[in-house]
Amino acid sequence: MAQARNNWPHPLEAADDSATAAKPTAPHLKARADPLDLQREAKELLELSQSLQPDMESVNHRILPKDTIEKLKRIEKLSKRLRGELGK
Repeated sequence: MAQARNNWPHPLEAADDSATAAKPTAPHLKARADPLDLQREAKELLELSQSLQPDMESVNHRILPKDTIEKLKRIEKLSKRLRGELGK
């Protein structure tokens, strides 16, 4: 009876073991951002936020410099990126 069990067909094996090997998930593949890039972006964020002070004084006089909105959008983008990278 033991021989009867050995006569059952066996599943085919993959010719290339790497095809069936467990692949790391995406979070493990993503490298951390370069610390120099983070420092550069933090410096840009600081400079942009400091440049808003005169713009806000102009707003008090009912004048809005045309690049103020773009500065605010860039500040938001930089802060989200930094928060995301540092929060990992």
